[in-house]
Amino acid sequence: MCGIAGLIGLEGSETQISNIIGGMQSSLHHRGPDTKGSWTSMKDKIFFIHTRLSILDLSKRANQPMHSSCGRYTISFNGEIYNHLKLRDMLKSIKKNIQWKSSSDTETLVECFSNLGIDKTLSLLRGMFAFALFDQKNKEIYLVRDRFGEKPLYLLNLKNGVFSFASEVSTFSFLPSFSPNL
Repeated sequence: MCGIAGLIGLEGSETQISNIIGGMQSSLHHRGPDTKGSWTSMKDKIFFIHTRLSILDLSKRANQPMHSSCGRYTISFNGEIYNHLKLRDMLKSIKKNIQWKSSSDTETLVECFSNLGIDKTLSLLRGMFAFALFDQKNKEIYLVRDRFGEKPLYLLNLKNGVFSFASEVSTFSFLPSFSPNL
């Protein structure tokens, strides 16, 4: 199990944003005690947060958030892609020059998006997952959960135009304008 979270549209000083991200990340530590990572696009006001429980690939090369080899996609992923080795073999037959950095299913997933596209990749996935994917070329974010909703993905749209997502609702408590009332 890993923890993912993110913010879209958050404005503030670097210190304010860093404190919010740090708090959100610390709230997910129990979901992924092995490593923590974050990725920020200040220009696009997008922040991805990740805490990792290393299972398939224990190396640092599998840390997240992760970028596709072409640099177009950034992903923060929680779950397991059961057919990732078959997908990796399919990618090797299509594009022989992928320079794999890890043996992780996350890298397989992000390279599938890069080489097969979003819709085709989603139709091929078998597993349990929740993830956030940012397409830097089209400036689009995809929040995806497996068909049965096995991995949690909570969404929050704040009145101040900030949108957030997380593996746990408690993560939202670090947002200044969050109110726990329905």
